[in-house]
Amino acid sequence: MKKLGYLLPILVIALMLGGTAFAQDPGDSSYYFVTYYSNANTSGAPDGTLRIINDGDYSTTEVEGVPNGNLSADIYVFDDSQELQECCSCLVSPDGLLSESVNKELTANELTGRAETSRGVIKVIGDRYPGDPTDPAEIAGLRGFMTHIQAGATKTAFAITETPLADSNLSSAEAEALGQLCSFAITLGSGFGTCSCTPEDHDF
Repeated sequence: MKKLGYLLPILVIALMLGGTAFAQDPGDSSYYFVTYYSNANTSGAPDGTLRIINDGDYSTTEVEGVPNGNLSADIYVFDDSQELQECCSCLVSPDGLLSESVNKELTANELTGRAETSRGVIKVIGDRYPGDPTDPAEIAGLRGFMTHIQAGATKTAFAITETPLADSNLSSAEAEALGQLCSFAITLGSGFGTCSCTPEDHDF
């Protein structure tokens, strides 16, 4: 009975704190994000923008004085037929901001050789090693946002909304498939199938 008397105050405090007294931080596993784009390459419609931030978490693990902590955003752009059209890997330094135009960077060099895709899906993997979207090495530390171009009922007036990228689950099969599709696009595209990266902190 005495033991119960000692435990009751602890349980009450834990419940008041929302049960967090016994919770353990599992760590940040946010390294895979998805979103959509719409009304790209459409006459009269504004351009959509993908923005990605390096929150600096990776840099805090480095020894003082070592200018490290750079991450890459591996970007995979699909059309609405589930076909990969472009991929690329863009460097994002700690506390840096990457801004990618949907029309000018993400759909301007499609695998088909024509910049005509108007809607589809964008997937982003945080990669610890810059420059190779064909073999992503997942790491947390990126946060992203996307502007969406919404058409009105008449298809002549457009509105812009912005949402965070959806934090998603990345299976090993999905990571491998994205890397392979990107490799095929780079190999078979003969210069097409790769998106371009804007200078960091350059916005539109």
